[in-house]
Amino acid sequence: MKKIFSTFLIIFLFSLKAEAIKIGLQTNVKEIKLASSVSAEIYDSLQNKLLYEIRPMKVYEFRPSGRELTVIINRKPVGLGTNQITIRTKQPGFLCSKRAWYRGNFVINNWGNSLTLINDVQLEEYLKGVVPSEMPSKWNPEALKAQAIAARSYAVATKTAGKHASKGYDLVDTTADQAYGGASAEKYSTSKAVDDTKGIVLVQNSKVIPTYYHASSGGQTKVWSSGSSFLQSVPSFDEGTKKNGHGVGMSQHGANNLAAQGYNAYQILNYFYKDFKFAKLSENWDL
Repeated sequence: MKKIFSTFLIIFLFSLKAEAIKIGLQTNVKEIKLASSVSAEIYDSLQNKLLYEIRPMKVYEFRPSGRELTVIINRKPVGLGTNQITIRTKQPGFLCSKRAWYRGNFVINNWGNSLTLINDVQLEEYLKGVVPSEMPSKWNPEALKAQAIAARSYAVATKTAGKHASKGYDLVDTTADQAYGGASAEKYSTSKAVDDTKGIVLVQNSKVIPTYYHASSGGQTKVWSSGSSFLQSVPSFDEGTKKNGHGVGMSQHGANNLAAQGYNAYQILNYFYKDFKFAKLSENWDL
C-alpha cells in the first residue's frame, strides 16, 4: 500500500460554545424501569423541586397517568404531579435502564400519555459509550482516536442541526445516529482514545461538520446526492471486506487498515474528509 501523505497535520484550535448532550434511549413507551447504583433523587424538571428519593439497587417503574407521571411504590402508583422528571444520583454513581448502566442523569417526559427516556450526559462521557459500540476496542489506537473525533463531530453537528429537537433530545442510541451502550460498553482502549482527543472536532466555515462514517465500502466511498465539499468519493482501503453501511465518509475498516500502515488519527481523517480544519471545543459542556 502506498502512503497517501506523510506530513503531520497541525491542529487548528477554535473555541466553540456547546452544552451537554441528550440521548433518546426510549420513545413512545408505556412504562420505564430504572435503578441506581447509589442513592438518587427524583426532581420535577420544570420547578427543580425534589419529589422522591430512590434507594440503591432497587428497580422503580414509571408510567403515564393522563398528563402526569406516576411511580410504582409498593405495587401502588404514586402521582408525581408533573409530566417531566429528572433523576440524579446523590454521589458519583450510575443509573440503569435497558439492561445497561449510564453516566449522567435520566429525564423522563410524559408527552401524549406515552413516555420518553433521555440520558442527559457530558459529551466526553457519552463518547466513551459510543466508540466501543461503533468500533472494536482491540483495533489500532489511531483508528480508535479517528473514530472518537468523528463521533464527537457527528454528535455536535447533529445536536446543532436540531434533528430530534421536537422530541426533547439530540441523538438516539442506535445506528440511526450512533450506537451508544452507556457506561456498560466502556473499554480502557476506547476511553483512552476519547481522552487523548478531548474536544477535537472537524469544522468548515466555523461550523462542526456531520462526519458520516460506516463499517466498510468495499473499495470506494460514496457521497450524498446533494453533495458536500467535505465529502468526496475516495478509495476506502477496505478491499476484501464485505460492504456494510451507507458508504459515505470514513470507512471504519479502512481507517484501521490505514492505521496499521502507520497513519495517525489526523491523517486518517484528512484522507476521508476534505476541505475542513480541526478545532477544539471550549470547556463548558455543562449538564
